[in-house]
Amino acid sequence: MKEAYVPDELTYIGAFLTFRCHFGCSYCINRHNLLKPRDELTPEEWIKGLNRLEMKRKLMVPITLQGGEPSAYTGFIELIKGLKEEFYIDMLTNLDFDTEEFMREIPPERLQRNVPYASIRVSYHHEFSELESLLERVVRMQDNGYSSGLFGVDHLETNIDYVRDKAFACGIDFRTKELLGIYKGKFYGLYKYPDAVNSSELKSVECKTTELIIAPDGYIHRCHRDLYHGENPVGHILDENLSISFAFRKCTRYGECNPCDIKVKNNRFQQFGHCSVTIR
Repeated sequence: MKEAYVPDELTYIGAFLTFRCHFGCSYCINRHNLLKPRDELTPEEWIKGLNRLEMKRKLMVPITLQGGEPSAYTGFIELIKGLKEEFYIDMLTNLDFDTEEFMREIPPERLQRNVPYASIRVSYHHEFSELESLLERVVRMQDNGYSSGLFGVDHLETNIDYVRDKAFACGIDFRTKELLGIYKGKFYGLYKYPDAVNSSELKSVECKTTELIIAPDGYIHRCHRDLYHGENPVGHILDENLSISFAFRKCTRYGECNPCDIKVKNNRFQQFGHCSVTIR
C-alpha cells in the first residue's frame, strides 16, 4: 500500500480501536452528544493502515491507542506487535485487562519515549474502578519497567485528594483531568471557545486541527464531534490514494462541538494553553 505522508504540523494521532468499554461511566465524554456505533477494522487492517503513515520521528508524536477501552478490542496486543518499530506508541486505558499477559507479550521499551508523562496513561473512574487493585497493577507494571501513570477526572463525587495521596504514596505519578460538559445542570470545563458547546444556536465557521483522529472503522475525522457522530470523514486509513492535510474546513455545526476539541489543555510536552482546534 502506498505511503501516506503526515505534515509536520501533526500534534496527535488518536487510533480509536473500538468504542466498546466494560465500564459505563455516567460522565463519559465520548457520550457527550451522540456516540454512533461503528464497525471495527481487523488487527491486520489497522497494522496495514497505520504502518503506511510517514512522519518525522523527531516530532515525537505517538500513535495513541484508545477507545472506548482499547483492551476491549480483540487483537490489540497483536496490533501493537505489528506496528513499525520506528513508531512511538502510547495507550489510554482503564487497565481492565490481564496486565500479566500484556507484560509477557509486549516489552516495556515498546511504549517508551522521552516526554514528561507516562506512555501508559491509566484512568481511574470512581464509579467502576477498585482503587487498591488498580494501584497494585500500576505499581507492578512500573516495577517491570513500564512507563505508567494514573489520571483521574476531577469529579465532584470523587475524593480526588485521597486518590492523589494514595497514588503518590505508591510512587505513582497522578494527574487530574477536568470534568467536562454538564453535570447536575452546571457547565464544567475551561474552553477556548465557550459558545461552541451546548449552544442553542448553530453557526457556520471554518476550523482547523493538527490531529489525526481515526475511527474504529478506519475513517479519519477532523474532530471528536464528527468522530462520535460518524459524520464528515476526510479520508480513510486504507484508501490507496489517501492524502492527509491540516487545513481550515467549513463546519455548520459550531455550537455542538465536543468539549475535547475546544478545551484549553496541556500539549504533548505538558505546556498549558493548547487547544486542539483553531476556529474562525
